[in-house]
Amino acid sequence: MLHESVFRTTDLPVSDRFEAWAERMGRTHAPMQLSSDRHADYRGSQRVIALGDVVVWPATFDHLVFRRTPKLIRQSDPETYHLSLLLKGEGAADWGRQQAAYRMNDFHINSSSRSWEVFTGSEPVTVLGVEVPRALVAVPGHRADQVLGSLLSGREGIGALLSQFLRQLVADTSSYQPTDAPRLGTVVADLVTALFAHTVDADLRLPPETRDRTLTLHVKTFIHRHLDDPDLTPAGIAAAHHVSRSYLYRLFQAEGLTVASYIRDRRLEYARRDLADPRLRDLPIRAVAARWGYPRAAEFTRAFRTAYGLPPSELREQALTEA
Repeated sequence: MLHESVFRTTDLPVSDRFEAWAERMGRTHAPMQLSSDRHADYRGSQRVIALGDVVVWPATFDHLVFRRTPKLIRQSDPETYHLSLLLKGEGAADWGRQQAAYRMNDFHINSSSRSWEVFTGSEPVTVLGVEVPRALVAVPGHRADQVLGSLLSGREGIGALLSQFLRQLVADTSSYQPTDAPRLGTVVADLVTALFAHTVDADLRLPPETRDRTLTLHVKTFIHRHLDDPDLTPAGIAAAHHVSRSYLYRLFQAEGLTVASYIRDRRLEYARRDLADPRLRDLPIRAVAARWGYPRAAEFTRAFRTAYGLPPSELREQALTEA
């Protein structure tokens, strides 16, 4: 069996979880600044599978913002390429002049030698991460760096080969011997090299819709962070992102949503979660409502009943009885 380590924040006291997760991520990839709106009770799990100089790590974790700054690069640079295959959820990256959004089964590629910001959506994400030393990617550095910011699919061509190999590898490591690890690492490095070379030779560019997907994820993250503000409006959101309201509406229409319904649904979803949480049983319903942008209790009750078919007090009673 291949050597692997497993880490779960749920094995730790609540107060230690996020700090421990941040430390774990820093050791897995490179030192980073991490932040999350789920800081108080962070949930994340990760397996780290060592394949010689290559590391593969499947993980599932709550909302997270990763920042790799010039100062951190000067302090420590392992000189690796990082690939994440997004299996569930949403994510996006920002390199300053470049932005990219990623869908499921897309590869997200970074370098530990570049500064960047990566952020996930409000819901938990599942990724399959890979760390490959730059020295093992047989593409000239200035050419390989051109891949950063490209949209690399794991559903076709060489990307599909790499995706399938990684999925099969992490699904069951029991059939491999420890001596197989360096050879498997070489296979991964060779597939990454082939994917980089193919992308550079084909001179692929991000499709126009990528910027819209990136902006949509930025907007959703902004909304999530400001759900407690009763004055959160489409006009304010558009202004904060320097776009027109009509453009903002089109972004959400592309996903079959409206801005107002997205805000309402997220508020009610998190209010419902709080009402069903035994740890918050003593928090008054009006306080739960205000916490998620409803300063008027009557308005909250009407909206909640419309969404869930019963008033907040009844849902709380049912949930706590079943707990």
